[in-house]
Amino acid sequence: MIDFLQQFNPVTQAFIATLFTWGVTAAGAALVFFSKTVNQKFMDSMLGFAAGVMIAASFWSLLSPGIEMAEQLGQIPWLSAAIGFMGGGIFMRVIDKFLPHIHPGLSVDKTEGIKTSWQRSTLLVLAITLHNIPEGLAVGVAFGAVGANLPSASIGGAIALAIGIGIQNFPEGTAVSMPLRREGMSKGKSFFIGQASGVVEPIAGVIGAFFVMKMQNILPYALCFAAGAMIFVVVEELIPESQRTYENIDTVTMATMVGFSVMMILDVALG
Repeated sequence: MIDFLQQFNPVTQAFIATLFTWGVTAAGAALVFFSKTVNQKFMDSMLGFAAGVMIAASFWSLLSPGIEMAEQLGQIPWLSAAIGFMGGGIFMRVIDKFLPHIHPGLSVDKTEGIKTSWQRSTLLVLAITLHNIPEGLAVGVAFGAVGANLPSASIGGAIALAIGIGIQNFPEGTAVSMPLRREGMSKGKSFFIGQASGVVEPIAGVIGAFFVMKMQNILPYALCFAAGAMIFVVVEELIPESQRTYENIDTVTMATMVGFSVMMILDVALG
């Protein structure tokens, strides 16, 4: 896989990697072809697993390399990390406040963002799209960092991040398509809308890789920005959604730890 990707420039690498993460989102959405429902404990555990992956990716693949890069570029490492990290969280908060969306499992009267008459299906897609913006950006920035030839960036680490993001995208595709199927929408349309939530990842990935290739001095900020955006999604959405059912909390907590461990192993082994 490493040899295959190395024949392309970093922007193309980011595009290929995020096509993979989009594909896993589609695979999760494809569960609607086999069932109308998914066991709630399993779904909660998958969301917890996704949260663990994103937490680990935020540190091992983004924050830690960002701090190292800041030092190599002669910046104040803790300051660059803090500015980038908080910037990512604030960016997601602004989008969350204004973009109309609804979290899976909630009724239309629980819509967040500005008031709108958009359909529930559109609002569900936008909710998961919010997750996918920082994920695609993170993968793109990681490949862009490799292209910038900084010692702390590696193609293996960027691939590990893409694999981790892809794994945790599976339940996100399911979380959109299944509720729509239960509400009577056709299998094909439920699948199409579910996978559509991942379209933004290749777009964000290409943008992230392109900008860090052109402006290397922003690399530490970009990596930490992506980390902050991902942590916002985990704390604001994934963990609360995964722990709505009190009886499942212990199982979900262990799934979160497993997700963290899997991402940590991927990053350390490949990076």
